[in-house]
Amino acid sequence: MTRHRSPGGQHNTPVQQNTSDEESTSDKPRRQRTPTPPSVLRGRIVVAAVAAGAFAAAGQAMAAEQDQSDTPQEDQTPLASGQNAAASLGSVTDGSKSGTTEVGGTNKSSDGTSVGGAVPAPEILPVARTTDTNDEVRKLAKSQRVEQAREEALREARQPDYFAPAAGTFTSGFGGRWGTTHYGIDIANSKGTQIVSVAEGTVIEAGPASGFGLWVRVQHNDGTISVYGHVNSITANVGEHVEAGEQIATMGNRGFSTGTHLHFEIWNSYGTKINPLPWLNERGVYVS
Repeated sequence: MTRHRSPGGQHNTPVQQNTSDEESTSDKPRRQRTPTPPSVLRGRIVVAAVAAGAFAAAGQAMAAEQDQSDTPQEDQTPLASGQNAAASLGSVTDGSKSGTTEVGGTNKSSDGTSVGGAVPAPEILPVARTTDTNDEVRKLAKSQRVEQAREEALREARQPDYFAPAAGTFTSGFGGRWGTTHYGIDIANSKGTQIVSVAEGTVIEAGPASGFGLWVRVQHNDGTISVYGHVNSITANVGEHVEAGEQIATMGNRGFSTGTHLHFEIWNSYGTKINPLPWLNERGVYVS
């Protein structure tokens, strides 16, 4: 039998094709891809890296602490000795200056060189000795007594030495009246009006008197005697020392009187009855 070949040439069989492919493939180097590690493995790798970094940082800190402990004690300055509070809080960086200030008071420039020295120790100031408390109390009490005496003296200095015997209307003067002599002046006002001593003195009589009903007589320091008649009531006692302007009686209408008023007289040191108006005017007191 005659073999026939196809016009396209000879074709390989499937077995031959596989064989040729293997031969061609075996001539080239093969490249393999590394498989991707699972997610669990990647997490372990990250944890290991972080742990390594932490150990490294801890080692550096321990080394720094060891360096500080090796420094001589006399070269160290306690924080409390610094006068600058900012230095006691640690390293302070000033934006307006180049350099830093470290604990202990040493200044460092930006290039790391040290400038200056340790902050000086705090100055010890002398403390005044405590004085005796009782002595201070005594001084204070004495000062208060002096002040009170001064104020009292000022009040007395401002106090007038003479007063009008009563407030009211002048109704009758010293001299002849109705065929007799009137030895005083009359001041009219309502019943119960306050009557005061015209000057400092001592009450020598207080009670009933002929023609006056009730009267009060006060002897003053110069021997002059002032007389207050027709009073309604007496508020001072015999022998009592009275100040100028102090109340001694109230105005009334007792005795030979035509109305409520005060009959006021002045007897000089010889016992002579004198006109009260000039005597009062000479002492700055005016009755109208």
